[in-house]
Amino acid sequence: MSRSYTNLLDLAEGNFAALGPAGGSGRQRHGSFGMRRMSRVMTVPGTLSELDGEDESEPAATNSVASDVPSSVAADRVIVVSNQLPIVARRRPDGRGWSFSWDDDSLLLQLRDGIPDEMEVLFVGSLRADVPVAEQDEVSQALLDRFRCAPVFLPDHLNDRFYHGFCKRQLWPLFHYMLPFSSSASAATTSSSIATSSPGNGRFDRSAWEAYVLANKFFFEKVVEVINPEEDYVWVHDYHLMALPTFLRRRFNRLRIGFFLHSPFPSSEIYRTLPVREEILKALLNCDLIGFHTFDYARHFLSCCSRMLGIEYQSKRGYIGLDYFGRTVGIKIMPVGIHMGQLQSGLRLPDREWRLSELQQQFQGKTVLLGVDDMDIFKGINLKLLAFENMLRTHPKWQGRAVLVQIANPARGRGKDLEAIQAEIEESSQRINGDFGQSGYSPVVFIDRDVSSVEKIAYYTIAECVVVTAVRDGMNLTPYEYIVCRQGAPGSESMSEVSGPKKSMLVVSEFIGCSPSLSGAIRVNPWNIEATAEAMNEAISMPEQEKQLRHEKHYRYVSSHDVAFWSKSFIQDLQRACKEHFTMTCWGIGLGFGFRVVALDSHFTKLNMDLIVNAYEISESRAILLDYDGTLVPQTSINKEPSPEVLSIINTLCSDSRNIVFLVSGRDKDTLGKWFSSCPKLGIAAEHGYFLRWSREEEWQTCTQALDFGWMQMATPVMKLYTEATDGSYIETKESALVWHHQDADPGFGSSQAKEMLDHLESVLANEPVSVKSGQFIVEVKPQGVSKGIVAERILASVKERGKQADFVLCIGDDRSDEDMFENIADIVKRNVVDPRTSLFACTVGQKPSKAKFYLDDTFEVVTMLSALADATGPELETDSADELAASISSLDIGDRTIRIQ
Repeated sequence: MSRSYTNLLDLAEGNFAALGPAGGSGRQRHGSFGMRRMSRVMTVPGTLSELDGEDESEPAATNSVASDVPSSVAADRVIVVSNQLPIVARRRPDGRGWSFSWDDDSLLLQLRDGIPDEMEVLFVGSLRADVPVAEQDEVSQALLDRFRCAPVFLPDHLNDRFYHGFCKRQLWPLFHYMLPFSSSASAATTSSSIATSSPGNGRFDRSAWEAYVLANKFFFEKVVEVINPEEDYVWVHDYHLMALPTFLRRRFNRLRIGFFLHSPFPSSEIYRTLPVREEILKALLNCDLIGFHTFDYARHFLSCCSRMLGIEYQSKRGYIGLDYFGRTVGIKIMPVGIHMGQLQSGLRLPDREWRLSELQQQFQGKTVLLGVDDMDIFKGINLKLLAFENMLRTHPKWQGRAVLVQIANPARGRGKDLEAIQAEIEESSQRINGDFGQSGYSPVVFIDRDVSSVEKIAYYTIAECVVVTAVRDGMNLTPYEYIVCRQGAPGSESMSEVSGPKKSMLVVSEFIGCSPSLSGAIRVNPWNIEATAEAMNEAISMPEQEKQLRHEKHYRYVSSHDVAFWSKSFIQDLQRACKEHFTMTCWGIGLGFGFRVVALDSHFTKLNMDLIVNAYEISESRAILLDYDGTLVPQTSINKEPSPEVLSIINTLCSDSRNIVFLVSGRDKDTLGKWFSSCPKLGIAAEHGYFLRWSREEEWQTCTQALDFGWMQMATPVMKLYTEATDGSYIETKESALVWHHQDADPGFGSSQAKEMLDHLESVLANEPVSVKSGQFIVEVKPQGVSKGIVAERILASVKERGKQADFVLCIGDDRSDEDMFENIADIVKRNVVDPRTSLFACTVGQKPSKAKFYLDDTFEVVTMLSALADATGPELETDSADELAASISSLDIGDRTIRIQ
């Protein structure tokens, strides 16, 4: 198959050899995707095929209204989509059928507490059970009816390639800053069966990516079965489903989509190594709101968007957003919390009482430090043991008194790296116990088995300090759970409860998501063994009052920022981000992962050729104002000189005495004068209108009186300072302005330097008659009162002074400076600058938010439109007056058209 992947949907339907016979049999039985439809009720006339049978061979640029098919539910609803449902499925003992129950520990189930009561929650995801094909329909219906869950059934081989082959082998290691330098670099993250069956063993595997896309397509099909696109919100969770937003946005252009990433997002230097980096970024940008645990993760994502897609973010009134083809994609920073009610219920369980009493007896007279981690290569358990050993050596007073209890949840994967770390942990534990152990005292208690929630709560309760030394972790809720357990359940004091004021201490890695929210914790770099050892000593040696104050501060935060607060905040921001969805004109363009929705004001329309040509033909006094770069020549063009075609069109337009044609550009007058020397009747406004001439034979005029340009001597040294410090930048010196360009500099550094320079120049030139503005990769200093808007009004006013007001105005441009021109001419009719019946065409280049009312897609369409106007420019009729012409001719027959003269 083609390796270009231009069409995502074709890719997802492909019969990949990598999927093997298992995938093929599933498709043969159940159709192209192995999916079955659930029954639905529609309240509008139509058939289910209208929703299900989209012809994906049609172009992507279809209107969203046609695709948003209403369904039966009229109230707002949240569809939560994740890789796994919050359901525990068990085969009944007699082997006949299944029993299902909620997974109370699932974050997805817990987030319902923050959803408004009037909003229904429906879950879409896979089951952690192998359901035979013959039973899948029955299981689907039972889960939908009883639990409001719609299960996705992936063929076994596809699931292996999707989950183990791409999610766990490619994305998970990369997002945790692990690069596949060798072919087996990621083997520790996956099961041994996959490691042996998957080609590549750590390096990027194209067939695994294909499986990832296809699996996301399965989830999309299930969402389509249950969705009401006009009423529902879709909340997608985690890195398993990052391609899903593109499928959803293509099908339903106005769908309200949120996404939350529960893992770290790596820096751009790490992420850019992923071969499908742009595809995933573009897929995520099809969401309306993207959530991260910390600002660091969000900052890395924004940096990737800037460096790889050229999209800059804006912050407004506390909200961060990315402007993506007219849609604002919101960025949400909110760490997830714990379920307070569930944890406090565990604190009241009878089993906790005797377990707590047993542990207090076991560790009587000892200071307990506790670690609770999954056994994987990123949790830093080995580093924690080394730091504890260092503490015992450097602070002998803790020998015989301090105990590190390390609970290691069983490993979910296998591999050489993991086996090596397990061996190191075992060796370190034995060495520490051998060196410092005494009769009845083992400094390290290592528990490598499943620990029940009640037993874990008991350990939390007795621990003086919890130590988390993960080298990379998305969030890690262990410190939150510890704080609540140390506080105890309200109103449930027991005999074995820790007496006196509540206190707790935390030593946490600075590389975990919860670290920024725990301001009272001692933050450490886990790789620095000595510093971590000192932090442990400081934590357990701290005065009791200080421990109490830190605990109180942490408990206030944890108890108020629980999982319900997190989900409520996300849904509120998602609603805010989507509030203008149905007031904008939306349509989809692009193929594959290049698909995106363009959202524009409903009054913003594409310039119709027939409309402007007809208005041009019947007008008597025309003003045509043209930008140059990005309008007559592409911004990306290396040769910036005008083409012979453009020169010919301009000369034809200028040849009509009813036309005033002006080039309004930021370029200097000498360059424009040279390039357009073959257009004698063309007017030029150079340097944003500071210099102006009406034809080649006339002298250049300045828009203002003689100015003092002494400010240039003040601004130039500042610009040179930043140019020397910013590789790839340069200064353009004009007669009236200075421009600093940084398009060839590092995107992040150039943007940062531009902001610094803007502030610096504004400070230095505060008392000078100049304006300092930033634009697309530029910072410009120019005299006040100079803009394209002012010069456009001046040209139109001059036309009026010459005896005839313009009744046709065409104004075209592509960048921010042209917006001044569009804004100024918007109300020129009210100010009596032009004829009251003027046909006004303000047109921007490119489909983007603008103050213009019309747009053309690119410079090619601009030249095509101007060529049509040139073709309509015919020889002028010579008569003594319009009245004489009207008296002699009542109509003109031209071809098959008759033009009546009034």
